[in-house]
Amino acid sequence: MPQTLPAVPDPDARRMATWWRWLACALTAIAPSVVALEFSDIAREGELRFLATHPEPGGYRYESRVRILAESFTTGIVELSTCHHQLDPIRKIVIAFNPKRLQDLSITSASGIGGLAVKDHHVEMTEVSRGASICIELRSKALDRISQNTFRLQAGPLMRRYLDGYLPMQASLTFEWPEQLATLEQTHPRPQPGVVFNAGSDRATLDMIFAGRLLANIDLRLR
Repeated sequence: MPQTLPAVPDPDARRMATWWRWLACALTAIAPSVVALEFSDIAREGELRFLATHPEPGGYRYESRVRILAESFTTGIVELSTCHHQLDPIRKIVIAFNPKRLQDLSITSASGIGGLAVKDHHVEMTEVSRGASICIELRSKALDRISQNTFRLQAGPLMRRYLDGYLPMQASLTFEWPEQLATLEQTHPRPQPGVVFNAGSDRATLDMIFAGRLLANIDLRLR
């Protein structure tokens, strides 16, 4: 008989911490939601598993769109739009961005959130309702030169932590760059069950379902 995680009866007695990072961005959720997953759906510390199907249809999902401009190859600064959808009911969520990379930050939309504030390199949300969402735009010095003609943009670590394990999550990452200046050299992770990759001459998308701690990246080569 499959085992499932027990429901958490008291938000102050048990704690679920969930972290997502994007371009050195961390989201921490304080206070639990009810979880009804099989233990086999949860990744252990140090484990990363890609899943062909999501065991929580309609659950939390993360989307991001990175725009690499012509000047990004000189300044390292890119533009990023990111959204968190179908959030769980949680007392407080803090999204913390790396202050050494962050250039600008603004909230473009939010729903189902009682309190919302931007403080330096943090976005704080309180009294988050089930199904809430938030979208944020920022500029970040996130494009790193790794050789004379090659640049890397890294996403992660992406994770959805529960106690000492990781819950399944869905992430859709879109990257755009000037077609006349650069070509895509490689991506990580590679296409496989749980990772769908699509690319054109000026963009690439990674759609992933996984449990664990994931680092994703794309490498671009100047023409």
